[in-house]
Amino acid sequence: MMRKQNKRRLGLIRSSLGGWTLVALCLLVTAARADKGPSASADSPGPVGRDSANDPSSSFKVGVAQRDITPGKPVPLWGYGARHDHLSGGVLDPLRAKALVIEAGQAKLAIVGMDLGRGPTPAMMDRIRQASALRGIANVLICGSHTHHGPVIELTDQPGFGKGKFDDAVAYAKELPERIIAAILEADANRRPARLGVGSRDLGLNRNRHTKRAERPTDPRLTVIRFDGLNGSPLAVLVHYTAHPVLTAADVLKFSADYPGSLQAMVEKELKVPCVFIQGAAGDQSANPPDGKRDPKSYGELLGAQVLELTREIATTVPRRPSVAGKIDRFTFTTRVNFKSSITFLLYAQSFFPELIRNFLHEFESGVRPEVTTVVLNGELAIVGLSGEPFCQHSLRLRQRAYLPWVLVFGYCNGHQLYFPTIEAASEGGYGADPRVSPIALGAGETMIDRALINIYRLLGKIPDEPAAGE
Repeated sequence: MMRKQNKRRLGLIRSSLGGWTLVALCLLVTAARADKGPSASADSPGPVGRDSANDPSSSFKVGVAQRDITPGKPVPLWGYGARHDHLSGGVLDPLRAKALVIEAGQAKLAIVGMDLGRGPTPAMMDRIRQASALRGIANVLICGSHTHHGPVIELTDQPGFGKGKFDDAVAYAKELPERIIAAILEADANRRPARLGVGSRDLGLNRNRHTKRAERPTDPRLTVIRFDGLNGSPLAVLVHYTAHPVLTAADVLKFSADYPGSLQAMVEKELKVPCVFIQGAAGDQSANPPDGKRDPKSYGELLGAQVLELTREIATTVPRRPSVAGKIDRFTFTTRVNFKSSITFLLYAQSFFPELIRNFLHEFESGVRPEVTTVVLNGELAIVGLSGEPFCQHSLRLRQRAYLPWVLVFGYCNGHQLYFPTIEAASEGGYGADPRVSPIALGAGETMIDRALINIYRLLGKIPDEPAAGE
């Protein structure tokens, strides 16, 4: 367990987001204040990690479980504004939430991969964290795959916000966290002694869909975490990859997990154990399938074959020093859009639909409030969960700067505050970087990644637990 430092430095230099510019959204302009940087609060749920190499009670255990989260009734589909409030019309393939609970030393971590477009809403996260804490699970990473054929989950039980017109969607949103919790609790009950191994390889199967520059950064890395029983037989596989799941046609109004569903199905059929898919920093990353593999099934199985090959190459061992350490940072950033304007509501409502936008504006009107969850597992694997759509350069740079064998950014994790472009991407504009879908303050992504990097080194005991810039 990392010892907390009591000594605090005087003269703390507060960070500033620097000179704000005026940004227009159609006819709207909001002034960002140069003297007002981000505010942040940190939440570390007590001593959640410790070195237990010499402790006979030390352990490394893993449990897995899943739940079907496919809506039973027609509800609006998430992902494409042009659909407006059209209801779903059936199921191409079921949507699932798959939970891994990892016990390392005296702490637990829950990772949930969901066939949804986004992470849970703030109210849902409160409920999930509350239930998980009762089982001693201090850190949770609840991630959407970003399929664009999942249900809208933002509608709430208030007139004009969903109640009355979309009662089935409101009921689904109430039930969803309970299904996620059920998967987590079952996975916790299923924990058994385990071994772990990690492997990765770079593929040329995604592309940068945003930049027009000659250099188009991508994150080609496929990472597989293999969990085995002590006898070496597989318990579960976690797959981390980065590409928008938008290979199912937008005009198909049916639920689908898109290519991650096909990937998981192929791996599960072969290995006979659950496969959990986690999306990376895919804000500017699209699939780049070869000819003949452009449908979600073919592309998913193309990736699935890579996963199976990589999984067979991975050697698993019992961690020498099992530990989990985690920290949550919550930020409040100013916005590039005036969300209090009635014109803003009309413009967004025309692009999507009014009930969805009322919920969206209610969350965003007083600032954008993302959270960053940083977890270090066994002193070797760092996971950073971001509650939005980070551009891939955020992940690539973190990997370069964090001196660990394995560093993963989980996108669409524990919430959804739209796109987190890099500063240079925002300078280019375009979808994903303009204020309409990236209302968060310029430089917010860099601020969050810097904080995650500091936390990685804090959790490793490499730097003091003293206030950083902006804290």
